[in-house]
Amino acid sequence: MSIRNQACIAGIYEHPTRNAADISLAALHGDVIAGALADAGLDKGDVDGFFCDSDAPGLGALSMLDYLGMRVRHVEASESGGATYLSQVAHAAEAIAAGKMKVAVISMAGRPRADAAAGGVAPRPFPPSTPDLQFELPYGAELVNEYALAAMRHMYEYGTTAEQLAWVKVAASHHAQHNPLAMLPKVVTVEDVLGSPMIADPLHRMDCCIVSDGGGAIVVVSPDVAASLKQPVVKVLGHGEAVKHQNGGQIDLTFSAAAYSGADAFAEAGVTPSDIDYASIYDSFTITVITQLEDLGFCAKGDGGRFVADGGLISGVGRLPVNTDGGGLCNNHPGYRGGMTKIIEAVRQLRGQAAPQVQVKNCRLALAQAMGGSLGTRHAAATLILERH
Repeated sequence: MSIRNQACIAGIYEHPTRNAADISLAALHGDVIAGALADAGLDKGDVDGFFCDSDAPGLGALSMLDYLGMRVRHVEASESGGATYLSQVAHAAEAIAAGKMKVAVISMAGRPRADAAAGGVAPRPFPPSTPDLQFELPYGAELVNEYALAAMRHMYEYGTTAEQLAWVKVAASHHAQHNPLAMLPKVVTVEDVLGSPMIADPLHRMDCCIVSDGGGAIVVVSPDVAASLKQPVVKVLGHGEAVKHQNGGQIDLTFSAAAYSGADAFAEAGVTPSDIDYASIYDSFTITVITQLEDLGFCAKGDGGRFVADGGLISGVGRLPVNTDGGGLCNNHPGYRGGMTKIIEAVRQLRGQAAPQVQVKNCRLALAQAMGGSLGTRHAAATLILERH
């Protein structure tokens, strides 16, 4: 069953905070859900489907539904890291097409800054039963050095340079200057990036995403509900999701699972990379963007560095406008999960509601791409292709 044109995104909301020291995790969820429903012109009583991730407080969706006072007939609490929410849009579309629900809310929230979490520079506290832990933890595997491995391999295989990596951050900063909520709104140069402290060779501090609190929510509805709403809606055209792992030690660090998820999404949508007007690309690190752009077919494998260089991702200047809200590198990366904000900015662009300085003219087709896990070990990828209604 295809989800093409089976559902629409009708409401979006990104929490304005970047430091939630005085807001509980449950309250963040409540805020973003209320905001997305208001944006869609719906209320809590209209919702009959609820989606969240495993970081939702309490017993996942059960505790949240109790807290929110919601009664639904379709529930999903799934986990694929930052890719979770893109996959959940597709899962919601599938359930809508099957007649299981008509209005779904997908919610995420996190407060790592308020909780003083270590981010990507310390091993994550996975339970001792995690099967890969005993093979990696003794060697000091951490998120940032795993991505650094992928970056170094890309440099070795294709001649990618630190300057080319830096251009991803530079483009994000050019967009963030127009976002009043961006955590890092200052425009930076390639020299600034290369002059920032080295975290894990070849990744400098400015090659790494920010750590922020906050969250977001989206409302996915059936076509008949969408037709009754005043807010412009966005059609879901295609989706793909995939997992890439170490394959028993036969791992190739130069590509991501986006090579699989992207191919499926484009096939279902019936479009090609050249048709895309705007792209939200997961940007946990600068190398993440370059790798995914190649894997999605926006350029050939190995050409990603040249594709992003010299402002290649800057709206109105480059080859492909990417992350016009400033992305996870400059704007917001709530709860270490950037997928939700990728969907939200893609919807803004298709509605014509992005910041005027970065709004893509006549934006008709947008792609949102996210990852969860680590490019250097195992990760999920999810791709969404969206169309202006």
